[in-house]
Amino acid sequence: MSSAENAVKIFRQLQPEDFRVLQVIEAEMPRHRYIPEDELPNLTKLTRRELDFRLPRLRKFGLIERWSGPYIGYVLYTAGYDCLAINALVKAGVIEAFGKPLGVGKESDVYDALTPQGEQVAVKFHRLGRTSFRATRRTRGYVAQRHHISWLYQSRLAAEKEFEALKLVHAKSVAAPKPISQNRHVVVMGMIEGAELAEFNEIQNPEKTLNEILVNVRKAYVKAGIVHADLSEFNIILQPNGHILIIDWPQFVERDQPNADRLLERDVTNVVQFFRRKFRVKTTKEDALGYVRA
Repeated sequence: MSSAENAVKIFRQLQPEDFRVLQVIEAEMPRHRYIPEDELPNLTKLTRRELDFRLPRLRKFGLIERWSGPYIGYVLYTAGYDCLAINALVKAGVIEAFGKPLGVGKESDVYDALTPQGEQVAVKFHRLGRTSFRATRRTRGYVAQRHHISWLYQSRLAAEKEFEALKLVHAKSVAAPKPISQNRHVVVMGMIEGAELAEFNEIQNPEKTLNEILVNVRKAYVKAGIVHADLSEFNIILQPNGHILIIDWPQFVERDQPNADRLLERDVTNVVQFFRRKFRVKTTKEDALGYVRA
């Protein structure tokens, strides 16, 4: 069971005092590797007796870790961070109920959910701690600028950046999920239906699909002023209606950044080579780039 599944399962069992403990541990994590147990009564305004009940309970749920060294301390597990984000989104009236997982990847878990108005949405939990920290620093500029950063905060930065990208491209009618809300490491967006392009061995009109992808890459570049910077057949969704949806935007760069042209060329090359290899589409990288940059 993933930490998100665990968090969704136990969220309704948590009480206000449980959330108070989780929030205090979260708030103190930038100052401590492990938050000292002796500081928790003052920070949470809970009695020692109450904490003696809450802390083992949260450990049993898999939301916090207890560390024993020169002192006793606590830190959030990923599921604890999940519960804090879920609680904030529920209290804000963004989501009401979770459904099935839509996908579990190297850097995220995605679930479907319902809003209080009955709208079906996708909820993405960023999981950057699953990949090597060194590799993530190398590929993500907003991480490389910081000397020390926790896995949880790193995931929060990714969510903030993806939500920013979705707002930019959605305003310019790029085929991407609609941005709805973001809290901590979680992004709530319009529903994602269909499958990754990589899963298809045949599609009805590959030339038309490639053209639609390039149209949207151009819109993002020319109108929204950004480059996806990680585009491939694994983050292009082919929807049941035959149209595409471009997902996974946390690595985007602005068009005026020094490496933007190189990343745009890599994005376009990835897509063109995929269509050439799998569907024998003869569009060249040069023609595709010429169109996108025009």
